[in-house]
Amino acid sequence: MTDTYTRLVSKGLGRDVAKKLGLPQPAALRRYEPGQPLSNGPVLLEGSSPGADELAAELLRWDVDVRRHAVPRERLGGIVLVLDDVESPDDLEKPVLTAASSLRDLAPNGRVVTISRAADGSPPEVAAARQGVDGLLRSLAKELRAGATGNGILLADGVTATAPAALGALRFFLSGRSAYVDGQFVRISSASGELPADADKPLAGKVAVVTGAARGIGAAIARTLHRDGATVVAVDIPAAGDHLAAVANEIRGTALQLDVSRDDAGGRIIDHAVRRHGRLDIVVHNAGITRDKLLVNMDRGRWSSVLAVNISAQLRINEALLASEHFRSNPRIVSVASTTGIAGNRGQTNYAASKGGVIGMVRATAPLLAGHGGSINAVAPGFIETEMTARMPFATREVARRLNSLQQGGRPQDVAEAIAFLASDAAGGISGEVLRVCGQQLVGA
Repeated sequence: MTDTYTRLVSKGLGRDVAKKLGLPQPAALRRYEPGQPLSNGPVLLEGSSPGADELAAELLRWDVDVRRHAVPRERLGGIVLVLDDVESPDDLEKPVLTAASSLRDLAPNGRVVTISRAADGSPPEVAAARQGVDGLLRSLAKELRAGATGNGILLADGVTATAPAALGALRFFLSGRSAYVDGQFVRISSASGELPADADKPLAGKVAVVTGAARGIGAAIARTLHRDGATVVAVDIPAAGDHLAAVANEIRGTALQLDVSRDDAGGRIIDHAVRRHGRLDIVVHNAGITRDKLLVNMDRGRWSSVLAVNISAQLRINEALLASEHFRSNPRIVSVASTTGIAGNRGQTNYAASKGGVIGMVRATAPLLAGHGGSINAVAPGFIETEMTARMPFATREVARRLNSLQQGGRPQDVAEAIAFLASDAAGGISGEVLRVCGQQLVGA
């Protein structure tokens, strides 16, 4: 859907008027295209720990132009702030303020990435320093302009800055794949994972299932996984058969007409993938519905239908996956949650309950997949430009678009990029996490 306001204020008279009136001026975001450079300029890497030195060497192997010291007035594509050795709040001052002096040199659509450690289980002084990075990064992300974003990588104790999942997350955050991810952290819980031989085809050889794939976000997910090398099974209800077939044909995958709320849905998905493609590596739970109503007016049909499709179906399918011998080799599950499941939304108690349920399910299922080298994570979209949001009243839609740090709605592709990253082998050390794709929406955590 076209954001007319953003187009009007991006150039010429509209830009000048918006600037004089102090109106939002959303930037055109740098989104990923195969073959493009990882960063749109040199990357300043600030930090004095051994992890910082090892990370600099790794970035050089990626053909990134790395700076260990700022060059005055040099336009930077990114700033990586390595804080993996802080032991006290006092340790933050030097590296943070040194990096701050280069923020004015950050190019439009630049990236700021912090690398620090999780505060869990640390002594009070260490926990204070580590948790301080959280508030620092989220606040900085709200200060950045011109499409620039700030995100963080949290390392568990014993995990190095060059662990595969840490490097995978850094590549994701520096690239155009993370265009609409802002003010968020990804926790690296283990050294598991493997970087792809071809960064543009990280899913080569994988077989992926995407539910709700006929339209919108689901179709974008299917296309993106195919672009990244996966063979895709597109799943949707029989009523969406024509659209589903068109998507499956476009990506040279197969279509499976199936209501995911059926008791046998998990078995049918596994059987189709194995029979047609010989294996099953990735399942993306995207299918979902809304039946909005204030709780005081909520009826049983609206409540039960939303919970049945949005969470109960996922639970049953996952149960089948966990029991199947065909889902054993580093399997990946990615579920689509929502910021509504985190912060709530008026008139969506049923939807919020279902999406909050997805988040709880993901966290509880992560240990069950660990024995097979598997992972499960969720992506929580904010305001995404879809057919559903296009039907919102004009004023409501405009307000929703601007209530994030990037001052615009996201695209289905933005959600798909995050899912493709979490589905990759590079994300093997990330499990039980929720990654918001919301432009740092000004609600929730």
